[in-house]
Amino acid sequence: MTERLCLVHYHEIGLKGKNRSTFENQLVTNLHRALRPYDVTNVARVSGHIVVEVSDRLATEELAAAIRRVPGVARVSLAYKCGLDEDEYCAAAVKALGEAEPFSTFKVHARRSSTNYERHTLEMNQLVGSVLCAAFPEKKVDVHHSDVTVIVHVVQGSTYVYASSAPGVGGLPVGTAGKVVTLLSSGFDSPVATWMVGRRGATCVPVHFSGRPMTADTSEWLCQDIVEALAPAGLIGRMYVVPFGERQREISLAVPQSLRIIMYRRIMLQVSERIARLEGAKALVTGESLGQVASQTLDNIAAVNEAVTMPVLRPLIGSDKQEIIARSQQIGTYDISCQTAPDCCTLFMPRRPETHARLAQVLEAWESFDHEAMVEDLVANVEWRDFSQCPSYHAPKGALREHHRELMPLSGDER
Repeated sequence: MTERLCLVHYHEIGLKGKNRSTFENQLVTNLHRALRPYDVTNVARVSGHIVVEVSDRLATEELAAAIRRVPGVARVSLAYKCGLDEDEYCAAAVKALGEAEPFSTFKVHARRSSTNYERHTLEMNQLVGSVLCAAFPEKKVDVHHSDVTVIVHVVQGSTYVYASSAPGVGGLPVGTAGKVVTLLSSGFDSPVATWMVGRRGATCVPVHFSGRPMTADTSEWLCQDIVEALAPAGLIGRMYVVPFGERQREISLAVPQSLRIIMYRRIMLQVSERIARLEGAKALVTGESLGQVASQTLDNIAAVNEAVTMPVLRPLIGSDKQEIIARSQQIGTYDISCQTAPDCCTLFMPRRPETHARLAQVLEAWESFDHEAMVEDLVANVEWRDFSQCPSYHAPKGALREHHRELMPLSGDER
């Protein structure tokens, strides 16, 4: 009996060696999590692919679209699964090609991963092609530049037939590249940077620096919305919130006006580094783009980097704003980031920020206030909220146990 399912293709995972099964199993786990809203009965590895089956045996484009958003997925095909009966898989090929309308030319590409099947791929091409020519007499066969290719793939005692296929986000499954801490704001850049490192297999732990109590907590809610928008990719298991407004005021009174932003950034990186070490993360991630604003010149980036010993990844460093906005539209964070909200980025900004800071002057300003005590206090007052979207996230034990009291109310046992 023929059923329609989603056939998941991957690219980079297929290039792995002896650890390939680790990547495949993580992708299966991530797909199980991402497809909870759907009536999925089976997600399994099949000879270089993953099959996703549903209870009514009729996979939909909506299900395929959800799968395409999961990192590690290179392409998703809506395929018909048949036995080895020729009439059955030829009939499935007619269905598959009919779903590919409109088109003018087509071809058939047969494959065998099961070498015990008696027919050669050339014979399969001829057999299926003749059936399709009879079913679609107005269409032409073009083996070099066809509009549609009908794939007939024999593997493990079954035949998978499809013509409808669309690209996924690619990359590697989340949870295969370790954990990173990302500095997340409600703007365009940092959500895209977070998504990009997640797409490379990293489990992301965002830290949001709020202007509270000097501003409203609007940016915190927008960041929560951003995390929810990224939920289909399964990148994030926990978000930290650091009320930073009062400390920014102290810094603004203690250091030269032109160096305020650099001091803010150094404190933010040090707090994030402390959280990263508690989380077992191996790197920090920011949404900086070279030269986009005053704090993102090479001199200023170097002055900020000096404050931490952990690697700082900047996936957007060579991107311009239009490229970043286009990516935010693709991943679903654009509309959220369009909303304006006061946060730490808008507080106590200098009229003329330094664009080429000298490290000696930065270190002199750094010693003009008790930055160590400030970092200790900020870490001690960190708040957090957990999300259920990331199967690879494991929370640290016995550290930073303060819930975000509005975004994540305490349960009865914890009050």
